[in-house]
Order: sequence, then C-alpha cells, then structure tokens
Amino acid sequence: MEEVRETSAWVARNSSHVTIDSSDKDLNYDHLAKGLKEALLNDHSAFDADHLRKYTGPQLRELLKWPRSLPLEEERVRLLHEVGFELERSFEGKASKLVESCGKSAVKLVALVTRHFPGFRDHSMYKGHQVFLYKRAQIFAADLWGAFKGQGYGEFNDIGSITMFADYIVPAVLQQLGVLKYSSTLENAIRASSEIGAGTEEEVELRACSIFAVEKMRELLSIKCGKQVLSVELDLWLWSVGVQCPSLQHHRTLSIYY
Repeated sequence: MEEVRETSAWVARNSSHVTIDSSDKDLNYDHLAKGLKEALLNDHSAFDADHLRKYTGPQLRELLKWPRSLPLEEERVRLLHEVGFELERSFEGKASKLVESCGKSAVKLVALVTRHFPGFRDHSMYKGHQVFLYKRAQIFAADLWGAFKGQGYGEFNDIGSITMFADYIVPAVLQQLGVLKYSSTLENAIRASSEIGAGTEEEVELRACSIFAVEKMRELLSIKCGKQVLSVELDLWLWSVGVQCPSLQHHRTLSIYY
C-alpha cells in the first residue's frame, strides 16, 4: 500500500502541473489537486502504472469530475501514458523504486526523472544557448522532502541544490516586491492578459531571472540569518503570498512544463 501511495502522490502532484494558465478559467490547481486526491481516496489503485497507461480523455474528466474537455487534454493523457509505461519498464511499476534508486540525492532524482520521462525535460533555446529549468522534476523532489519531513522517501542529502520552481506565480510576486523589473512592453502584455508563447525570449527570461533572483535572496538571507536558507523554502513562501492575492497579474503561457 505504501508503494501505491508513493506512485499516486507523484502522479497527483505532477499531473496537476501539466499546464499553467489554461484556456478554461474555472480549472485551477486547487480543483485538479482536489479531484486527484478524491480519486485516490476512492480507489487506491487509480494511479497504478498499469492504469496510467490506459486512461482516456473522458476517463480523466470523470476522475476529476470535470464536465467538459480539459485544456490540452490529449497532451495530459499522453503524459500519463508516458509515466505509466516508463514506471513499468524501468522501475517495476513503482514510483518508490524510482525514488530509492537516487541514493538520497535530490539532484540525482531530478536527473533520473528527466532522463526517463521526456515530459519533464523542461529546457529551451535562448539566444543560441540551451537553458535547463526543470521545474516539475525539481518540485517532485521538493514535495517528497516536504511531505516526509526530510525522512524516508523524503531524505535527501543535497536538498539545498534544488532551485525555486519557475512558473508564473513567483515571477509576479517578485515583480510586485520590486525584485524584478519588467520592460514596458512585457508589463503591458501581462496587463492585457496576452499570451506569452512557451519558449519565447520573454518567457525564458521571466523564469530564468526568477531563479537567479531567488538564489540571490537565499544567499543574502543565509548570511543575515547565520544559517542555510533553502530555495525550496523561499519558493513556498513566495508562492503562498501569490496565491493569496487574487488581484495578482501574472504572465499567461500554455505549457506542459509548469
């Protein structure tokens, strides 16, 4: 049962991040997370690897109790199939085996996830350079660390190597705090709710600059506090501030990497 819960927890967390700003304004993270949790409570095998490989769009909607097509529905289903297939092929169908194989290294776990699951390979080309952001792969390790309080499946000897998780809430909070400054063109686009394309210079800059800014904040806070401050902790605080501010204006990007 513990192994089933571990597989399910991973799918629940990462399925809910398949897309950031959906074309359906009523579908948000809380709705997805609640639906997946209820599905798991009703059927502990709902997210077993062999089930993940077989889900259809209508079945996923039924699982979430959602009355209409999901944004990027085909892509969501494809990614679930990908996870189920690779868990069965390489990890005996168990996410717990994936976690155990990392040797208590969050960095190695991120590398394993991005190596085995293409849907987690969150990187872009920026002015001729390849930029690796790996938001969802890193948040998997961080969620395990937080859920298990740094013990058991959540014990990592290098959790301090994980950066913040670059999506859309934290950049907006950093901008409000004056840590990031947007160009007038970018600020106008965000205020107008214009879509900023995935992989564009603006989108990569928003995410990459957020990571850099949080790392600088972490360094300064660690010096001031006299102890290590984790980027994981800073991200959680910034994200919590953002989701509690309904008027927060953030960039809108349709992507599988948030």
